[in-house]
Amino acid sequence: MSSFILCAVLLWGLPWCVSADRNDRPVIGVLAQEVYEPKPNQSAYIAASYVKFVEAAGARVVPVMINQTLEDYTKLFNSINGILYPGGGVSIISSGYQRAAKIFYNLAIEANKRGDHFPVWGTCLGFEQLVYLTSGKFSLSHTNTSGVALPLNFTEDAKGSRMFKGFPPELMAALASEPLTENSHQWSLATRTYNTNEDLKNFYKVLSTNTDGTVEFVSTFEAYDYPIYGTQWHPEKNAFEWTRPYIPHSPAAVKATFYMAEFFVSEARKSFHRFESVEEENKALIYNHSPVYTGTKGAFEQIYLF
Repeated sequence: MSSFILCAVLLWGLPWCVSADRNDRPVIGVLAQEVYEPKPNQSAYIAASYVKFVEAAGARVVPVMINQTLEDYTKLFNSINGILYPGGGVSIISSGYQRAAKIFYNLAIEANKRGDHFPVWGTCLGFEQLVYLTSGKFSLSHTNTSGVALPLNFTEDAKGSRMFKGFPPELMAALASEPLTENSHQWSLATRTYNTNEDLKNFYKVLSTNTDGTVEFVSTFEAYDYPIYGTQWHPEKNAFEWTRPYIPHSPAAVKATFYMAEFFVSEARKSFHRFESVEEENKALIYNHSPVYTGTKGAFEQIYLF
């Protein structure tokens, strides 16, 4: 009994992150955005599916509030291990969402240049935000892609990409042949725009494209030199959103959700940012907030309101 107690005490004293090159307690920020009709104490929201997406792969979430100071954002940047820019409907040129996204994007670029690994992920609106931040101008084209599931047209670079190289061959085949990626956007990065914009072409490697029948557009990319990733489609919806009939829920579709999440969280595990104390970390986590059920009247099953 005494040896068991000693062993338990020794184990309790070990650091939670025992690997020298892996953080097994990653915390990822999910960026909030303005609500359409603000009310007292309800001026911003996060769709709960993005939180579940990250949590499903073994990370915790901190909401990144809009309209905070640069000092606040810098402190939070040094406390979390990655950030996700979610889809939505606010301006990528002028909004609280845009301002926060720009600050974290610039901080991430500078950190990664120093060898301080910090991943950034953009989904739908977040993908478009990354395009704007990298090109410095509005470079999107209107497409008829609001509420449609599509197969991915993989490029030659997809197979050796960081994002997809760990996917099983059967899942890659399914993504290429079945409508597993849900699109809910009216603006896209046309392939012809990408090919003629040196800022975008030199920064991002295109992993997949799609078309609305008229315009071919970039649907997945990753940065060449930074852990910055974007999908114009919604990997989180397949497993966690049920309000729209065009969202795919097949086994392959759900598997795509979790492989995408696992990849992003694996990138966050390479970051060793941390909060100054356990108390500060606990206070920041989204566990301090409760999601609201909106599935009967909104586009999301649940949202967090701030």
